[in-house]
Amino acid sequence: MATSSQESVLERAYTDAVERVDDADETRAGILEAAYEQFCRMGIQRSTMEDVARRAGVSRITVYRRFATKDALVEQVVRREFRRYFDRFLIDIVRAETAADRVVLGFVSSLHAIRNNPLIGGLISAEPDLLVSSLISDGGRTVATVRQFVAGQLRQEQRAGNVPDGLDIDFVAEMMVRVSASFLAIPSHLIDLDDDEQLAEVARRFLVPMLEPAPSPE
Repeated sequence: MATSSQESVLERAYTDAVERVDDADETRAGILEAAYEQFCRMGIQRSTMEDVARRAGVSRITVYRRFATKDALVEQVVRREFRRYFDRFLIDIVRAETAADRVVLGFVSSLHAIRNNPLIGGLISAEPDLLVSSLISDGGRTVATVRQFVAGQLRQEQRAGNVPDGLDIDFVAEMMVRVSASFLAIPSHLIDLDDDEQLAEVARRFLVPMLEPAPSPE
């Protein structure tokens, strides 16, 4: 899946979520929704721009005026779904009362949001070459973007006095993201990813302790 600039799909989705960017072009938004439905039903490889145009109720020329290539359309649909993930994440963690609870809830909700998304979850399992190679084998930019997002949440906790000042925020965020990514990329035969309590226990045992600074070497 090609990208049109050095900024990744996930980086742009993150920026959209933080800046609350909305699509004011109703025709473009309708094409994106039609493409999402088409890709979920038939898969990306088996879908054509003509299929999307037919589902959107517009001409093929109209689709190409908004999206020059199928790759560009796919990129924008995936970007929209990651934007929805970031939005959902920010809503979910508000329900937690402590920083530790927010780490647990964030871990569980993140895995659910991505795995249960009809498009992104389906791509990870059925067409990983189209998504995983683009979002993971990208020189670490995807991990860096999600780390930036998580680090931003941790810095808010730090400013509020909920985590220690000495915490290495970027390092902790990186480790949390890599743990989460490993469960998405590699199936587990030990932990049921559909069991909220098992996922919460993983977070409590291995992620929450990261909120304490490492002891200084003597």
